[in-house]
Amino acid sequence: MAKKSGSVSVEEKLRSLYDVQLIDSKIDQIRATRGELPKEVQNLEDELNDIEVRMASIKEDITNLEGEISRKKLAIQEAESQIKKYKAQEAEVKNSREFEALSKEMEFQTLEIELANKRINEYKAKIDNKRELHEMAQAKFTERKEDLDLKKSELDGILSRNEKQEKELIKLSEKFGEIIEDRLLNAYKRIRNNAKNGLGVVPVIDGATMGSFFMVPPQRELDIRARKKIIISEHCGRILVDNDLAQEEEEKMTAVFAKG
Repeated sequence: MAKKSGSVSVEEKLRSLYDVQLIDSKIDQIRATRGELPKEVQNLEDELNDIEVRMASIKEDITNLEGEISRKKLAIQEAESQIKKYKAQEAEVKNSREFEALSKEMEFQTLEIELANKRINEYKAKIDNKRELHEMAQAKFTERKEDLDLKKSELDGILSRNEKQEKELIKLSEKFGEIIEDRLLNAYKRIRNNAKNGLGVVPVIDGATMGSFFMVPPQRELDIRARKKIIISEHCGRILVDNDLAQEEEEKMTAVFAKG
């Protein structure tokens, strides 16, 4: 729907702006019922992802260690084959020098076998340790997954209960914003997004801006009551409206919300 800002008075824009603020604040209240659940769900999802990465790394380490064990077993088989060959050659030696050479080769291969068996035992111990770590990680994953399922179920329940109302309020906010030119509406959204309490438009009550309590000079307050121009607080940066206008729009929007 096209904006009709050219034919809309400043007062109408201020009323619509405050209506949009009231609707957006209502949306904030609904979203606040989620509390820390969205953040808790995200943290649990991140933790589960980290655990999965860790378990995959542990499995890879185990696979590599098993590969090392297989290579050492092959080396043992090769050494045993060499020893068998050297023993067969012993019967054919012609002098002590050849016998000594064969003995040294067999001794060397025997040491290779002992070293390979030692390494195999070390790798097996590491594998046992890795498997224990994997089991611990798996147990933690299962525990955190149960926590995540519970939190997501709780969050989904809240979202399901409020989804219809939230969508209706978002459409209502867009509808009331239709008569406000983009520049002003965008300014309101920017101010609102930068405010911790989400207030971009506030009334002046007893000479002070609501929420920040900065005093407004009497002449500036008269200008606000006149509703002839958009006035922004020099202190808090919010768009200001007079309290009478605010109360009138609050009563109107209370009735609108009740119908919804």
